[in-house]
Amino acid sequence: MRLVMTEPVERTDRPYARRWWALLVLCLSLLIIVMANTALTVAAPAMTEDLGLSSADLQWVIDGYTVPYAALMLLLGAIGDKYSRRGALLLGLTVFGGGSVFGYFADSSTTVIAARAVMGLGAAMIMPATLSLLAATFPRAERAKAITVWTATSGVAIAAGPLVAGALLEHYSWSSTFLINVPIAAVAIVAALALVPPSKAAKHGRIDYVGGLLSVIWIGSLVYMIIEGPHFGWGVKAITAAVVAGAGLLAFVVWELRHPRPVVDVRRFADRGFAGSNLAVALFFLAVFGAFYYLTQHLQFVLGYSALETGLRMLPLAGAVFAGSALTGFLTPRVGMKWTVTAGMVGGTAALALLTQVDASSSYGDFVAPLIVLGLAIGLALSPATDAIMGAFPESELGVGGAVNDTSIELGGSLGIAILGSLLATSYADHLSDATSGSKLPASTLATAQDSVGAGYAVAQGIGEKAQQLAGQAAQATDPQQAAQLKAQAEQLAGGARQMAEAVGSSFSDAVAHTSLIGAVILGVGTVLVAVLLPGRKKGAESMEEPVEASTEAPTEEAKEKEPAGRR
Repeated sequence: MRLVMTEPVERTDRPYARRWWALLVLCLSLLIIVMANTALTVAAPAMTEDLGLSSADLQWVIDGYTVPYAALMLLLGAIGDKYSRRGALLLGLTVFGGGSVFGYFADSSTTVIAARAVMGLGAAMIMPATLSLLAATFPRAERAKAITVWTATSGVAIAAGPLVAGALLEHYSWSSTFLINVPIAAVAIVAALALVPPSKAAKHGRIDYVGGLLSVIWIGSLVYMIIEGPHFGWGVKAITAAVVAGAGLLAFVVWELRHPRPVVDVRRFADRGFAGSNLAVALFFLAVFGAFYYLTQHLQFVLGYSALETGLRMLPLAGAVFAGSALTGFLTPRVGMKWTVTAGMVGGTAALALLTQVDASSSYGDFVAPLIVLGLAIGLALSPATDAIMGAFPESELGVGGAVNDTSIELGGSLGIAILGSLLATSYADHLSDATSGSKLPASTLATAQDSVGAGYAVAQGIGEKAQQLAGQAAQATDPQQAAQLKAQAEQLAGGARQMAEAVGSSFSDAVAHTSLIGAVILGVGTVLVAVLLPGRKKGAESMEEPVEASTEAPTEEAKEKEPAGRR
């Protein structure tokens, strides 16, 4: 057995023998870049306390990863296609591991954000490379199964992140959630060299760097606007980003339509199946990331679970993703990709609808059914949609195809956290104001409590600590009258602390229910649009239900003449 796989997969005349082992390496690489986001939601409270992060700091610690990740994927996917897809994967893993080491030693908000940005750069190389290498390594007849495993890994990583982070936080500091990436990245690098064959486009012209740069500008500006506007207000920064994103998108489309070898042929979005699949992926991750954002907070703050306990309670989601993925492989060839994707989106809408029943009396048991339904929905919808997106690209553009799919994921996820997160914050603040009216709570204290559910409980804890101090003073007082007064004040404050904690919990629960309703409406409307856009089985010749064996031979001149201009 070779220590390093050197034969390019394009030169083999039969399917690569160790392709399923190669898929394991690709899934491991995918696992750490998805977990890097979800693990942080659990580590955030400890990081905030240790570094004294403001809410704005914490937001950019989370999203400092997202901006370069989303913005750079198209350009880096095209570069990987031309030069080396495996090389892009290896370089991405190296950069990601280096950013993780940087994050481990970070001691301020600035250095943590910088480390996350470096990790995002690495992820922008890794993510499209995993899909392009998968598509290049597997024959078309097996690609649907491989993508199902890839999608299931992504879903499992969403739930596994909090579990791993929670286990680490039981014994180590928040910085350990960065360092855990390093040995995994090292194993993936060694395994990729041994098991993943080299791959690049057989024929690839000059890279459209102008189009790639325009994609970086408009996607980066759009993601920045999505983050900045809802969370920090529509000031100069957010409005400027919106203008740049709009102008950049227009310039990108015009340039790509005129360029003979565009970085991505935007005409593909006129195809209903391609547009519908991308819309399905974006909307689904809008719902998943948005719901995940507030569910982990509810489990930790309102129900009082530790980081590890929160991770364990997200496991039904991971198990359901596997079950949904297995159903996809059974159902899609029989009923068609359109109905499988639509059923998954209906399931996602139903999961959010179930969360509208959350209130102050809700226990963990009330969250199990929504988690299971959401996991099943992820497994059902995402595999066939991803397969349809990848099937729309020729061999020379597999990296770009993976980047398009992954950009839809990141834009959807960013919108989910921004839109649903903003709605959650506004709803929580309004409910808390109503719940504490007439309590004589100082305006500044109320404003602090309205900042987040964690801040609200911190205010309640502070009031309780004052009550304990007064109770201690009453016990030591020698004057009976003074002791009685201090005791009465302590009891009043203790009652106020309990009422404040109850108000915070009920306000956040009501906010979760309200936000879930809005999310269900958004996903429900999107489900109808996707169902209209996606073609039936006769038109979905490149989808999962009708696999076609991909040829490893170069296209003939006659085939080139018949091939659409945008795919040459």
